[in-house]
Amino acid sequence: MTKVHFRSYIHKKMILFPQRIDKDIAEDDPVRLLDALVDNLMLDNVYKLYKPSGRKPYHPQMMLKVILYAYMNNIYSCRRIESLLKRDIHFIYLAGYEQPDFITINRFRNRVKKEINNIFTQVVLVLAAKGLISLDVEYIDGTKIESKANKYTFVWKRTVEKNRAKLQEQIRTLLLQVDDVIAQDNAAKREGVEFTAALLDEISEELNKSLESAPEPKTKEEKQAVRTKKKQLKELEKKRNKLQEYDQHLEVMGERNSYSKTDPDATFMHMKEDAMQNGQTKPGYNLQIATENQFITDFALYANRTDTLTLPSFLESFKSRYHRYAKTVVADSGYGSEENYLFMDVHDMEAYVKYNYFHKEQRPRYTPDPFSPRSLYYNKELDFYVCPMGQHMKRIGMKRSLTSNGFVTYSVRYQAERCDGCPLRGSCFKARGNRIIEVNHQLQHYKQKARELLTSEEGIKHRGRRCIEPEAVFGQTKYNKAYKRFRHFGKDKVNMDFAFFAIAFNIGKMCRKTNLKELKAIMEVLLVTFRCFIQVYIGYLKPNKSFYMKLAA
Repeated sequence: MTKVHFRSYIHKKMILFPQRIDKDIAEDDPVRLLDALVDNLMLDNVYKLYKPSGRKPYHPQMMLKVILYAYMNNIYSCRRIESLLKRDIHFIYLAGYEQPDFITINRFRNRVKKEINNIFTQVVLVLAAKGLISLDVEYIDGTKIESKANKYTFVWKRTVEKNRAKLQEQIRTLLLQVDDVIAQDNAAKREGVEFTAALLDEISEELNKSLESAPEPKTKEEKQAVRTKKKQLKELEKKRNKLQEYDQHLEVMGERNSYSKTDPDATFMHMKEDAMQNGQTKPGYNLQIATENQFITDFALYANRTDTLTLPSFLESFKSRYHRYAKTVVADSGYGSEENYLFMDVHDMEAYVKYNYFHKEQRPRYTPDPFSPRSLYYNKELDFYVCPMGQHMKRIGMKRSLTSNGFVTYSVRYQAERCDGCPLRGSCFKARGNRIIEVNHQLQHYKQKARELLTSEEGIKHRGRRCIEPEAVFGQTKYNKAYKRFRHFGKDKVNMDFAFFAIAFNIGKMCRKTNLKELKAIMEVLLVTFRCFIQVYIGYLKPNKSFYMKLAA
């Protein structure tokens, strides 16, 4: 029988001259693009976070590469990253055989939580320099992502205010029951005025002093009276602590209506992912993102559930990153308000932002309500409206309103002269007296301007792209990347975690859209130019003569 010859198999043999780590990694593998990209980032501010004394730390470039590559592959656990640093050739290549443990990896993330936003900005500027984005348009949308906090750790503002009001009455009643001149005077003086924890501290101290200075009780009745006073004093201290707790709850909530005890920055919101189909609220954050060509160009986290109130500050966030506003803003009807339109108008932005009834107007069978103020004829010169019966509705005053964001709106009131006996009264309105309408002329002007932009050729193009811009990014984030819930407590750490995710998301998409050899060639030729460009753009250096000489060289 012919003998079969096998290849030599000595799995424990020693290699005298080790081979290159990246020998088995393809030339166009995303890990190589990540490696080249991070090598060209400005990390001077990250280096400043380390102390010159003590044990030598792991290199920040290596740590950043490892964490970003993990996020690119849907790996968010530090323990899992620690394991892959010993097993996966891609992680071993990025780390250069270094093996930081999970605690070190987590500490690095927390160390750079204030600088990771600058790194995200630099990556976006790389995309702009590559020509993948222009930073001239923002496609904006928001989604709610659940916090790590337990869903049963809620504190509701309305409940706290209700219980606090009850506690105030209980304290007042208790002070009236205490047979002491000090307590009686304070209860009488504070009629209709709220008690504070500091005031109750003063009352408790004075009552304690009066008990200590009182003569030793001798009779049974005197001893019983002292025991009653001590019991009442103990109850007063208990209520003081409860009042202090309620005040602390209200201070943490601020303008919000709820928060979580385990994650005070999280607010209870209705999530799209509702497995029980019962509308249960869960602690979470309102994540706002701006995209272009399906790259994330900006992001911010809000405790406010309403998208309308987040737009001005979110547009300011874009300016703080890139030192200018976007020329074009595209968003859905959740952002269409007078405050938002005014903000974009003041800063010369083209607002392709829908208002609340825009979709109804675009339906083929849409017929406007003839009795709605929007359908009535308005004489701008003489400032009056004409009702469906031809009657003039004259201006009678103005109404001032304040939004929850502190923005002041003004509406003009118009009233018909005589509605009695009108044959259209039942269809027009059913209240007594003459009909009164309220019209916000500035908002109507902005809506008309938005309607013209949205129905133009460019507007139709932007409306079509908006559906495949932030919506697609959210779909990839939650389902392809399995990023449905935050893994940290506190807004600063949640912001840090999503910044890492956004950087990895952009790099992963750039890998799919860019040829690796082309990218390497560009980086080799434009290395000095690009680094100087980044420094000037994000404010590290001021443009001067030496800079331009260096750039020309």
